[in-house]
Amino acid sequence: MTASKPALEALAGTGVTTASEVHANLTAAGLYAHALRRGEGRLSAEGAFIAVTGQHTGRSVQDKFVADDPEVTQEIWWGKVNQKLEPAKFDAFSARVRTWLGYQPELFTQDLYAGADPAHRIKVRLVTTNAWHALFARNMFIRPPVEELAGFEPDFTILHAPELQAEPETDGSRPGSSTLIALSFAKKVIAIAGTSYAGEIKKSIFTVMNWLLPAKGVLPMHCSANVGKDGDTALFFGLSGTGKTTLSSDPERALIGDDEHGWSDKGVFNFEGGCYAKVIKLSQEAEPQIWNASHRFGTVLENVIADERGNLDLDDGSLTENTRSCYPIEFIPNTAPGGVAGLPRNVVMLTADAFGVLPPIARLTPAQAMYHFMSGYTAKVAGTEKGLGKEPQATFSTCFGAPFLPRHPEVYGKMLAELISKHGAQVWLVNTGWTGGSYGTGHRMSIRHTRALLRAALDGSLNDATFATDPFFGLAVPQDVPGVPTEVLNPREAWADKAAYDKTAKHLVSLFEKNFETFAGSVSDEVKAAALRAAA
Repeated sequence: MTASKPALEALAGTGVTTASEVHANLTAAGLYAHALRRGEGRLSAEGAFIAVTGQHTGRSVQDKFVADDPEVTQEIWWGKVNQKLEPAKFDAFSARVRTWLGYQPELFTQDLYAGADPAHRIKVRLVTTNAWHALFARNMFIRPPVEELAGFEPDFTILHAPELQAEPETDGSRPGSSTLIALSFAKKVIAIAGTSYAGEIKKSIFTVMNWLLPAKGVLPMHCSANVGKDGDTALFFGLSGTGKTTLSSDPERALIGDDEHGWSDKGVFNFEGGCYAKVIKLSQEAEPQIWNASHRFGTVLENVIADERGNLDLDDGSLTENTRSCYPIEFIPNTAPGGVAGLPRNVVMLTADAFGVLPPIARLTPAQAMYHFMSGYTAKVAGTEKGLGKEPQATFSTCFGAPFLPRHPEVYGKMLAELISKHGAQVWLVNTGWTGGSYGTGHRMSIRHTRALLRAALDGSLNDATFATDPFFGLAVPQDVPGVPTEVLNPREAWADKAAYDKTAKHLVSLFEKNFETFAGSVSDEVKAAALRAAA
């Protein structure tokens, strides 16, 4: 088929050819117009665009594959996270996606950056069938100035075909699955079929950055980040539901970004130009910045319920608990200019401990920091994921981002340890989960108390507190912090049944130890010595 000159320019480097209309680098308003014309979604009362993703309301972890290209095979962490796809299968699948895209009535492209630091950024070109997916990418990544779009040559291409069904025998997808997210580092192509969940676009590029940056001496991190008025940068690691986005969106500190960053010898930089916040049961009082950003024109809402007038019901999880809001970072009133800041002074590792035995905050040694980074612990409970029973379930995701690590976890762990040591950052473990008992008996940690503890940690005053060593987890726990009750600081004191606390704490220690067996052979003796030991 013969493509027009504008189409050729918009699709250059992608391998897609089409005689159909190609909408290149449209603004939010233009993408809104096409999305509504095509019936891709509806508007909220305040003007946000509401999309429904259908069968897939979250990432399809089992459907992610990496091409086993000979140039990279020795360096990839193969297994459940990075499943092998034969290079020939990848070539055939990506060719089929290109052909399918070429026959669609119209396509949307966006040329974007990943990486706020020009020294470490990549150029990304998205080709998709839907205007709302193009708007998602435009919100999520960094939008180049118009003058930089001329002659834009992508480093990586995303071929996005959500309506195309993958075929296991032909494409190499999982047996019985019509979904395939395939990535080739050698060919610099990501091909996505069979899922409309927009997070696959975002996380595929995060995986690419996690592949590229370690070779440049830069640590890629699944964390949020903000900076104080005195230039004190803070990082917030944490899995979904631990408060990573909420706690970094602090009116008193400038937001660098809410999810993905790099740490170089110069400082910290955001990979993205937007935020992707989980909004189920979002509180206007507790999280006003995210609330306001989710109630305005330009924002994309995924699987959020609204009435016939477009009024949002953020408490309604009937489609999924994983409701999302994607908006440009400038929708947050106080952000760091250019998405960059100086070297981190504090590193915060967040966990939502549903067992209710971890302290609300503890100071970590460098060895303990490595241990908890490699562990990546949180706990899931009924109501956060379907199919969970009444008891908490411990979840360990190494480096707080296992699904996005193409290299062995030890690569990232050692880099973090070296950076903390080199630049003297203080590391804190913060529990935003339960206190006074496990899930079902105790209650969720007060966000007011968590914010008070974080402010004391980040302004340095917490270092002057008296610390005691927890007998189960070996953690240095402050004994007196203004504005926080003493019984909250010591989780055992918050439990009415002290014997039950001891039993539960020992159980969680055993889960940590069992999980860490995977890494025991690849860490230093100092880190091994920091491993948890239950009190007798």
